[in-house]
This record gives sequence, structure tokens and C-alpha cells, in this order.
Amino acid sequence: MILEAKNVTKCYGKKTALTEFSYSFHPGIYGLLGPNGAGKSTLMGVMTTNLKATSGQMLLDGCDIRELGREYRRCIGYMPQQQKLYDGFPFVRFLYYIAALKGIKKADAAAEIEKTIRDVNLWEAKDDPIGTYSGGMRQRALLAQAILGNPQIVIMDEPTVGLDPKERVNFRELVSKIAADRIVIIATHIVSDLEKLASEIIFLNHGHIIESGTMDELIAKYRETMEDPTIEKIYMSLESE
Repeated sequence: MILEAKNVTKCYGKKTALTEFSYSFHPGIYGLLGPNGAGKSTLMGVMTTNLKATSGQMLLDGCDIRELGREYRRCIGYMPQQQKLYDGFPFVRFLYYIAALKGIKKADAAAEIEKTIRDVNLWEAKDDPIGTYSGGMRQRALLAQAILGNPQIVIMDEPTVGLDPKERVNFRELVSKIAADRIVIIATHIVSDLEKLASEIIFLNHGHIIESGTMDELIAKYRETMEDPTIEKIYMSLESE
């Protein structure tokens, strides 16, 4: 499976939020790193078909995702940043609701939901109202609704914002566990999350890719001009340019 962006540009009136973004995503974990206003949310909007690109194409295995329509949307799971959930719903009931929205057959839903709840380590709390969940549990609930139905592309928007250090470590371990054979794209400004997770990092700023590559490639490249380079140091130097 290959998700490919070809010269994707998105304008809002006279403002250009994303400029000729091109990249190929294969199974693995990708980090979209950039400050607020860098274009991360716009890119995710185009990837999820919530936004239509002004120009350029997003292709799945060579086919335009907008032409694929529902077939493409069945392939993706989206985890938004905002923890807007149905607080009065028991978690398991919420997932049955999401399963219906995703068109998962009733005969398959129970097994899918049990597997998903166990994958995010919420089985003991499955019957508790979501409103009683801690911040870390709510993030796991958001991840669960994204991976329900086994989508092959999972897109996450700032998944660890607001979590304490222990919860962030637990969440990173969980993402590593569910990432096998999937394309996982994580948009964030928290560098430490990506240093532990991502196979490739894309630095965005002002709607442009300003740098990209694997951890090893980036560190090797900047070792020539920077003492003891780390992803965080590279990010800080690029952000200041």
C-alpha cells in the first residue's frame, strides 16, 4: 500500500496553507513536525477527504482518493486532537455506535470491538461511562475508534497533548503495538514522541516541507554543521530559519 501526495496545494482565499506538498507514505510510522500554522492540520484534512485540495492529487496505490470515495474512507482511521466524546456513553456502547457508522456488519462487530478494546488496554473499563475516564484513557478511547475495523491508514492529530509523562510513554508503546503493516501518520509539535516512534520525519513550516528523512539520515546530515545533533535540535534550528 502506498499513499502518495503529488503537488498538493490548499488555499483559503488568498492565503496558501499548503504548497505543492509531495511525499510517498509506505507502511510505517511518519511524524509531521511543525509549529502551529505549519500546514499539518490542512494536510490531514486533505488526507481524510474532509478538505479538497486546491490543486494536486492524493493517491492510494495510484488511484485518486476522492474518486475512490467510500472505498478509500474504509481504509482510514482518524484520531482528532479534541477529546470530544459522548461522555454519558459506556465505552463499549460508543464503539458499537462507531462500528455502525463505519458500516461494520453486525455479525462482525462484537469480535471487532472486543479486539479493539483489548488492544488499547481498556477492557476492565469497557462498561464505564467515557466521562469518568482520565485524560490518558480518553486518548486510548479516541485511538480505539480510529483503529476499529482494522484501517490500513491511521492519522493522528497531536495524540499526546495534555498527557502526563507516564501516560505519554504508555501511549507511545500502544501506537508502536498497533502500527504493524499500517501507514501511521502522527502530526505533533512534541519532538520526543517522534524520536521514540517515527521511522521518518517530515518537517513542515509555512505550508512547505523544509526537511525530511529517517532519523539516521537527518542526524548524519546535520552532524556536519551541528555538534551532537538530535531531532529536537534540528527542529529548533529549522523553526528559527
